[in-house]
Amino acid sequence: MAEINIRLDIQYKGTDFAGWQFQPNEKTIQGEIEKGIYQVTGKKVSLIGAGRTDAGVHALDQVANFKIDHNLPPEKYKDALNFYLPKTIVVANSYQVANDFHARKSALWRHYRYIINRHRTALYFDYHWECQYQLNIERMNLAAGEIIGIHDFSAFCTVASQKENNNCEIYFSEWNAEDGLLIYNVEANRFLHSMVRSLVGLMVEVGRGEEYLTLTNFKDIMDAGDHTRIKHVAPARGLYLVEVGY
Repeated sequence: MAEINIRLDIQYKGTDFAGWQFQPNEKTIQGEIEKGIYQVTGKKVSLIGAGRTDAGVHALDQVANFKIDHNLPPEKYKDALNFYLPKTIVVANSYQVANDFHARKSALWRHYRYIINRHRTALYFDYHWECQYQLNIERMNLAAGEIIGIHDFSAFCTVASQKENNNCEIYFSEWNAEDGLLIYNVEANRFLHSMVRSLVGLMVEVGRGEEYLTLTNFKDIMDAGDHTRIKHVAPARGLYLVEVGY
């Protein structure tokens, strides 16, 4: 039987995991799904994800693919995997795709969302940043607008994770207020490690007022490419991978 390429659309709560990418002796999303595939088929596969989300980051629609030679119909992987996976990981869809489909390399854009709650809650701590500063959303949106287009985002990536090319093209970047929440949506062709959380942390400083960070300071930090000038990286629990476009 010929090997086929299976795509999975996945949702997960990242709180209890050490991120997407497999790590020895750690509980990861990739590791749990690969283990589930082995339990279903008896075959070891290499699962490719569209985005390597950090520990604690959630996903509303992560995309992954793997190649396998097995007689299970592609659409059956959804229910078969959900039987074995922990309740905090759900395969929403499974289906066959072209053999050249690659969840990461074929992606044209990714959409992330960050949620800030300005009030404390008893139930939703794992799903947003409880940030009780007085924030000016208009100032935060001025900063958000500065990153649209193609820029070097070295300042928003830890030195150890920087690549030879740290340019990203931002298509959309905007804050909105909704029911006591501040919600940031950003869409780009690619994101660097910790990039969105670093951006949010710096935009919050802008939102606190000029005594904390001016818009000029924000632009200077971005242009300088120096990650050490970012004092606060937003916590992972407020970040969601929303959608991946192909």
